[in-house]
Order: sequence, then C-alpha cells, then structure tokens
Amino acid sequence: MKNFAAIDFETANNERSSVCSVGIVIVKNGEIADSFYSLILPEPNYYNYWCCQVHGLGHNDTDNAPIFPDVWKQIEPLIKGLPLVAHNCQFDLQFLYSLLKRHFPQEADEIVSSLNWIDTVSILKDRKEFPHKLIDAVNYYEVPEVNFHRAIDDTKALYEVTKKMKEERDDLLDYVNV
Repeated sequence: MKNFAAIDFETANNERSSVCSVGIVIVKNGEIADSFYSLILPEPNYYNYWCCQVHGLGHNDTDNAPIFPDVWKQIEPLIKGLPLVAHNCQFDLQFLYSLLKRHFPQEADEIVSSLNWIDTVSILKDRKEFPHKLIDAVNYYEVPEVNFHRAIDDTKALYEVTKKMKEERDDLLDYVNV
C-alpha cells in the first residue's frame, strides 16, 4: 500500500460532534506528500476536563477556529480516492459521520459509505500482544517518540507505524473496511 491518508481527530467533550482538531498526512508512493492540520470550533462548544487533559486544547485555541463545513471543504479533496488509515478507526469514523450528518445530512451516508478505512488497531491485534494503543504501536515498531494526542503528530506517527507494518508483512489491503 503506497497511497493513503492517515487521519486523526481530537474532541472537546463526549459529544460525537465535538471535534476540535484534525490532522491528516497524505502518503503518495510510500512517502509523505502533504499534510493538513486545523483547529475546529467544536459543536457543542465546551470542553470537559478529561479531554483537555488528553490533548491540551481549550477555548483559547478554538474560539476563533473555522467551523467544520469550512474545514471539510479543504479535507475532502485531499482524501478523495485514498484509503484512510486511523488507529481505532471506529472512533474517528463516528466523529466524522456525526459532523457530516449534522452539516451535510443529504450526503453524509453516501460520503461515509464511499470511504475505505484501514484500522491499525485491527492489524496490531493480529500481530502483537495486548496492549494496542498508538503509544504501544509506536513502541513495538520503534518509531521515534511523538507528541501524542496532537492530531497532526498522531498522524505522522501513524504513517511511521503503517510503514513498519507494511515492511513486517505486506497484507495491509486485507484490512480494508474490516
């Protein structure tokens, strides 16, 4: 698998529509060709303590951030036609779907059903013993330390992990939409 988009969302609270940042790394021919990061005004616009502790973002970071539809206009052409790689993709997919359903209700189902996902947690579970967090994958595959829970940094780490997984065994396409 030489072409894909690694994607990660961070959230402000427990609401599925509360995405406050997104990071994307575009991989072409096995190398990072582009990256995208944006803060997003969360919906609803409040932060819970635990989310702030995880990623360090808060109102000061996102009160003037763009709303999701404006960010989606930038994301959609970047990821078009590429399989999306995420660590625990069900987490990221539910947030993306919630935002698409909220802002593009007529198109959301079609958009999401057209996406192909590869979940590195599923691959990790097949190859390594528990635990299976991104930090564990980074350690298993000896990826240089990253600033975890910053969406763009997580996607860069995810790229490195995915590359090492492919080197370990070239069967990643067997995990599409699994």
